[in-house]
Amino acid sequence: MRPTLALFEDVFQNDAAVAAPLPARPRVAFVVHGAVTIAGRAYGDGEAWCGEDAIAPRAGAAGATVWRWELAAAGQMPESAPGLRSLPKLAVPLETLPAGGLLLRGDSVAFGPGGCAYRHVHQGPGIRCLIEGGIRIDVHGASTSYGPGGAWFEAGPEPVFAQAADRASRFIRVMVLPCALLGRSSIRYVDAADRERPKAQTYQVFADLPIAFRGDAA
Repeated sequence: MRPTLALFEDVFQNDAAVAAPLPARPRVAFVVHGAVTIAGRAYGDGEAWCGEDAIAPRAGAAGATVWRWELAAAGQMPESAPGLRSLPKLAVPLETLPAGGLLLRGDSVAFGPGGCAYRHVHQGPGIRCLIEGGIRIDVHGASTSYGPGGAWFEAGPEPVFAQAADRASRFIRVMVLPCALLGRSSIRYVDAADRERPKAQTYQVFADLPIAFRGDAA
């Protein structure tokens, strides 16, 4: 069995909490809207918690929608949040992980209308989820378009071209990267001519956490 990277959408009613703590494992919880309290701290729209401890999120008075990424070791299963409407959006067994120490990174990638990301690769796998606008992803000779809430996986080494729609567009992503990339970009452009071109995308990093993860769950 392989480690699994998964994304859930957890919908909290007013003042609701999970019925039991989520188990300790690397995860990122991004607040799409509303507010939640995790480990004694409140997080609002566009904020994120990242860590490896067991957590028991509780929503504020207006409820919340949270996108939750989890990295589960082989033999473990990513879990829906008990007591909530918890929708599994995407779960992908990871065929490979970067060698050595690992880093869990959560960030947002934003494009102006019609912006694109030239053909590129990353140094580790990740799941993306569009939060606004629209985007087309070209990989393996195929094109797939996503609207808000659409999620997709990128393995890392396969070249990807991204074309935003004719409106402002932004996605949230979580990647598993080599720990050596702490504070550094993971992107590498495939075509030499693109490396010096102005780039349309802008980034906001909200989690960059070295993790003590063993994929075999031993």
